[in-house]
Amino acid sequence: MLHSQRTLRLARVGAQLGGRRLASHEAPQFNEPSGYLFGEKPPAPGQKRVKESWENIWYIGMFGSMAFAAVMLYYKPDNGVESWALREAKARMEARGEKYKYEPSKSSDSSS
Repeated sequence: MLHSQRTLRLARVGAQLGGRRLASHEAPQFNEPSGYLFGEKPPAPGQKRVKESWENIWYIGMFGSMAFAAVMLYYKPDNGVESWALREAKARMEARGEKYKYEPSKSSDSSS
């Protein structure tokens, strides 16, 4: 009974507001397309484009951080499971006195 009364009350309130959604505000605002790249008009012939104050900082920060990340990834230590297992296997084989590198014996040579 309580659920149906609440539903009726909410329906009346919605009808009083004209069915509007209160959280929606207005239609989305956006800049109309101008046909120019990034909305920037090309400079007149013979003139250079004037950079904004933040552009050089952005270029240095963006490409500098990419170069830094590339160097760091190149020199990153190899801490993978497979490389650890290979190092561990080599150490155990050396401790037992076995060779971990394959060297073909002279008797298995088929050239003679």
